[in-house]
Amino acid sequence: MTSTARNLVYIVDDDPEDRQIILDAFLENNAGMDYVFIENGEHLMETLHSPSENVVPTLILLDLNMPGMVGLQVLKEIKGNKTFSHIPTIVLTTSSLNSDRKSSYAFGANCFLTKPDSFSQLVEIANAIARLWFIPV
Repeated sequence: MTSTARNLVYIVDDDPEDRQIILDAFLENNAGMDYVFIENGEHLMETLHSPSENVVPTLILLDLNMPGMVGLQVLKEIKGNKTFSHIPTIVLTTSSLNSDRKSSYAFGANCFLTKPDSFSQLVEIANAIARLWFIPV
């Protein structure tokens, strides 16, 4: 039996700097969260399928442009699996291509966001995400 941990966010991005900046943006005003850094799609799917994991995340932040299993492929697998399809999955990527946006929504993304240029804009995005998806602590 799996349960959802309170405000557990999987930050899936192959760039360690981007993962840290995303976390910092969330922590700027939302200390009531836990997180797991995941560096690629394969690792995310292994983590989700791991029998040792007894909780699922509140939210997955997913980059599209990663080596190996790309974000769209990961998104398709998550949303095509009855066990994981309920997990809100937000694509947070450098891509601003309309084709990536359309494909993300076609595969079941709950939201598609292009990574902003400034940290203050990322903080605003993180706050909006937290207000929409986090369980109040």
